[in-house]
Amino acid sequence: MSSWKRSTPSSRRWSATNWLRRPQPCPLPAPKRGPAGAWPTDTTVSPAPCTGLARRAPLVFPLPGRPAGPAQCPSRRAVPLPTRPRRCPDVNPDFPIRYIEPVFRPPSEADSLILPITNGCSWNKCTYCEMYTAPQKKFALRDEDETLESIRCLGEGYGRGVQRVFLGDGDAMALSTRRLMAVLEAIRTHLPGVRRISSYCLPRNVRSKSVADLTALREAGLSLAYVGAESGDDEVLRKVNKGETFESTRDALDKLGAAGITRSVMLLNGLGGPTLSSAHAENSARLANATQPEFLATLVVSFPQGEARFRANFPEWEPLDLPALFREMETFLQALELKRTVFRSDHASNWLVLKGTLGADKERLLAQVRTAIAAPQNAPLRPAWMRGL
Repeated sequence: MSSWKRSTPSSRRWSATNWLRRPQPCPLPAPKRGPAGAWPTDTTVSPAPCTGLARRAPLVFPLPGRPAGPAQCPSRRAVPLPTRPRRCPDVNPDFPIRYIEPVFRPPSEADSLILPITNGCSWNKCTYCEMYTAPQKKFALRDEDETLESIRCLGEGYGRGVQRVFLGDGDAMALSTRRLMAVLEAIRTHLPGVRRISSYCLPRNVRSKSVADLTALREAGLSLAYVGAESGDDEVLRKVNKGETFESTRDALDKLGAAGITRSVMLLNGLGGPTLSSAHAENSARLANATQPEFLATLVVSFPQGEARFRANFPEWEPLDLPALFREMETFLQALELKRTVFRSDHASNWLVLKGTLGADKERLLAQVRTAIAAPQNAPLRPAWMRGL
């Protein structure tokens, strides 16, 4: 999938702040410490404990295994938590979801309940993506009975408090239509307050479903699909072992659009290096123009775990410096012919944050990029320490 989710530590920091628009005092005790006062050390499979943070509507949920104490509850006024779920067999009674870490989500899902229905990614061969390379993230479908029981138990305790659900991990469409329908129907039955259900989707698995199947999923509640296209250039896609082409990605996005599912497309700035920068920018714009997605986001390619895996298949690749990154963005924006697409480059990996609607804001966004090229000292560039990579 996309590097949209790659910067886990940064994503988690932002998750914590997004839970609390205004921090509130904690009405519950912090998790108990283990032997010798240490926090539990199991980070592979861990049910999420209470974080020690009071939660405000819309109800959101703690990250797995994250310790917290009174020092994290600097607040003025207590807000009561919803009633805890009653005990359900074989699940954590306080929070009945079993996470296999690390867990990823798009930035816009910070206030969502993350409900894992798969583990890892069914492709998991993209050389730029480090998200699911840990041994415990080997791809598998999560147990159906466990998933449905978790939803039921959440409904007992949180009911209408849950407003958004993100289906994890990297590839919800790997499930059969029948299994996805069972999950969506359980959410509708036990969590009636949910207004949006979203997931990551690989183009190959979207194409394996008919428009009728996708329409049924949309009618059952699946309203938003995040698709990591990464590039519209076939040579770039081949070199990063994406397993897709311009045409295969376009066909998947067209299927989602025909079914009425909102599409959020992610592209990677700098993925082609200097040699393929122009082709990457121009063909990525061509893909966006051909599909007219409702949302479009760019990230900057980065390798927190090192470049060796990526360079094995793309040895001539070199990272773009800031002026080159901005020139690639200028080429991309200039070639876009969009009608009503919300555009963002606000992920932690981006140096220059851009926000607008294309095409209405095209000239304004181009002016911001050109300012960053001509006079970077006058551009609102994100400091390196804030990029969280």
